[in-house]
Amino acid sequence: MMRALTLCLICSWLAGCAVNPATGRTDFVMMSERQELDLGARYNQEILKQYPRYEDAGLQAYIQRVGERVARSSHRNQLNYVFTLVDSPDINAFALPGGYIYIHRGLLAYLNSEAELAAVLGHEVGHVTARHSVRQQSQSTAWSLLGHAAAIGTGVGAVGDLTNVMGNAFVRGYGRDMELEADGLGAQYLARSGYDPQAMIEVVKVLKNQEDFARAQAAKRGEAPAAGGYHGLFDTHPDNDRRLQEVIGPARALAVGNQEVGRDAFLQMLDGLVFGDSAASGIRRGRHFYHGELDFTLSYPQGWQLVNRPDVLIGHSADEQAFIAMTLEPADKRLTPAEFLRKRAGSQRLVAGEELRLGALQGYTAVLQGQSARRVAVIYRDDNAYLFIAAVRGRASLETEDQRFLEVIRSYRPLKADERKLAEPVRLHLVRAKAGQSLAALAKEVPQQGNGEAQLRLLNGLYPDGVPRAGDWLKTLR
Repeated sequence: MMRALTLCLICSWLAGCAVNPATGRTDFVMMSERQELDLGARYNQEILKQYPRYEDAGLQAYIQRVGERVARSSHRNQLNYVFTLVDSPDINAFALPGGYIYIHRGLLAYLNSEAELAAVLGHEVGHVTARHSVRQQSQSTAWSLLGHAAAIGTGVGAVGDLTNVMGNAFVRGYGRDMELEADGLGAQYLARSGYDPQAMIEVVKVLKNQEDFARAQAAKRGEAPAAGGYHGLFDTHPDNDRRLQEVIGPARALAVGNQEVGRDAFLQMLDGLVFGDSAASGIRRGRHFYHGELDFTLSYPQGWQLVNRPDVLIGHSADEQAFIAMTLEPADKRLTPAEFLRKRAGSQRLVAGEELRLGALQGYTAVLQGQSARRVAVIYRDDNAYLFIAAVRGRASLETEDQRFLEVIRSYRPLKADERKLAEPVRLHLVRAKAGQSLAALAKEVPQQGNGEAQLRLLNGLYPDGVPRAGDWLKTLR
């Protein structure tokens, strides 16, 4: 009771209550619509640095058209919505304040109709129209103000700064109630724009299948399943969930006549879509990494896993206790590799330094002393400096993994002619299903996929044991 009363007092103090344009409720907010639009525009510039656009003008335009069609039927159709396909294999989509909406190509690959794409975009439009990011930021700011007030009055520091909640929410989601609200709003927008609102349920099935597959694979490895996927929600959000049915139910009453699904035309748009790693970020194949544009390869110890991001490549042991990261920076040719590392180390001391001779390439490696010692290295090539930093976690010492770290660093070399194919990405391709054709047979042609059949089932909405119908388009990988 005291907490609610305090929020009301703050609301009055800051004149921070407004009628929500999507729900009609009075919400606690501390941001005008103009501030919301300005914030979204600023965040959009930062997002595009972290998440590059997928280089396919036709597909980008198609996603913009579908998104605009849904947004025109929303409660805030006056906003200038911008829909962007992100060049990332992650299964995700998210929205910024003011109408900037992103879908990763990793999620797009698993959808099977235009209505499902519209459902994802409609869900994100629902976050914008209900001002979820603004409401969450306002609440976090209010509690931060409360914490500061308590610190002033009692001399005790605030429990924590919650102002970063907003940034995390963009990509990770807003919590169950707001996600369900976005589902309901998105389903309404689907129906009003002529799509089948059942597509919202179909998207949830797609995501639940991903969760089930990941859980099964983790169990085979004897590991705990990873935390939830898209918006961290769908591991507790099954397609027959009563609350989900309740929020989507009203949208079905808005459907008039034959609502559009658009399967075949949508699948044709996906033909040739990059699946998994892209050429721009480099290709992971088992314990090896290949980058065609930068012309190099690296090898990692058996059993290690690779995390490939636009700004960093990370290899780590299966238990995640040892890791080595590589980043790319402009080389300062006025400095030798040893001087480059010393400059980067600043006041920290480098010990056990040695020159690296990798064919015609020069580099330097040393140990960076400190409470947790780290192996560091740099390799010069053309105008680039490939910078490595490696460490172990917990109580283990660097020596337990240092030889492996050095082997990774010394494995750096230019690609051989016959390796250039390995630096090309896997892509989606369409085939017509034949009578009696099995996915197991198609999976034999899937490149470098240990779970090829399961992967094809996930891509085609047939997981775990569905059977393709003769004449249907199927997504394959090659």
